[in-house]
Amino acid sequence: MSSPTRHVTRCLVGGIVALLPIGGTILGVAYLEVVLTESWREQVTWYFPGLGLLLALALIYLVGLFVTTFLGKWLWRRVDSLMEKLPILGSLYQSLKEVLGYDSKRDKFFEAVVAVAVDDGFEIGLVTGSAPGPDGEELSVVFVPSSPNPTNGRLLLLPPDRIRKLDLRAADALRGLVSMGKTPLRSAAD
Repeated sequence: MSSPTRHVTRCLVGGIVALLPIGGTILGVAYLEVVLTESWREQVTWYFPGLGLLLALALIYLVGLFVTTFLGKWLWRRVDSLMEKLPILGSLYQSLKEVLGYDSKRDKFFEAVVAVAVDDGFEIGLVTGSAPGPDGEELSVVFVPSSPNPTNGRLLLLPPDRIRKLDLRAADALRGLVSMGKTPLRSAAD
């Protein structure tokens, strides 16, 4: 490739790479604004762009203000307990709390974060339990999520010598996977 063509190509690719996050953010915010305001925008005469986002932020702030008071904490514990007891939604709610890193009173969804030995390195895995292997030996059930979409992955039965326990919370490991390693993996003690 000639020098001017290489220069133009490099600059175009650099520009696209630089503008993609900005453009994605602008499109995401614009989409969120449309979704938040489409049900009531026609009835309001004093609408201005961004009002839906401002109202959403105000609502989040007010909920945060409420749940940080004594009465709010008590009421939130009651709502949390009620949500956990719902037939199907309760398990989904509990799983979301675990994945997001909130404390739960029942057993954790992921028992540990581990490094799974592969050919020339390690992969991050999440221990979900244990099961007997084909020879009767107790093996760890390890979910090895893919990156950047940790809802896909492999489920492995591994002996203890193939895994190393990491000092990480499951939520931090999942954040690291989604960000493709850009989010620092901090120890569970931090």
